[in-house]
Amino acid sequence: MKNIEIKARCTDPKKTEEILLSNGAEFKGIDNQTDTYFNVKEGRLKIRQGNIENALIFYSRKNDSGPKQSKFQLYQSSDIEKLIPILTNSLGILTIVKKHRKIFFIDFVKFHIDHLDGLGDFVEIEVGDLSDSKTVEELESTCNFYIDTLQIHKHDFLSSSYSDMILALSDKLS
Repeated sequence: MKNIEIKARCTDPKKTEEILLSNGAEFKGIDNQTDTYFNVKEGRLKIRQGNIENALIFYSRKNDSGPKQSKFQLYQSSDIEKLIPILTNSLGILTIVKKHRKIFFIDFVKFHIDHLDGLGDFVEIEVGDLSDSKTVEELESTCNFYIDTLQIHKHDFLSSSYSDMILALSDKLS
């Protein structure tokens, strides 16, 4: 499966939410998520635990700012936490990311407004193609449309994942 996604600093989460809702977004809820990242040679492997989303997720993408393609595999389960000891013993934990996430959808586009303690507020756009029926160009065009709609500025784009930012923050504090 593939998607096109961006992550950006969000200077006004309330305004971003208002724009989403005024454009017909469906609010799915607030998910307090814990992502446990494991040591892997390539890509990223994490277990997501939340009150809405629970999954084992493997993904690979370039650390570029702006819209980028991500290829991912997803295994959803209500008792995903049972995999944590197995993966911890076999791979080891890289880091843990905790976030407060508001989830919205417009058609096949997923939006997150995230808050991470110590890092701040962020917005993510994920233009998904679970059926592999859309071209990368179509996905990028949709992503760019919502970048403009949400008034996201290029200087707010981030190239790194939350896990990279948490690791960099912990290095600074060490």
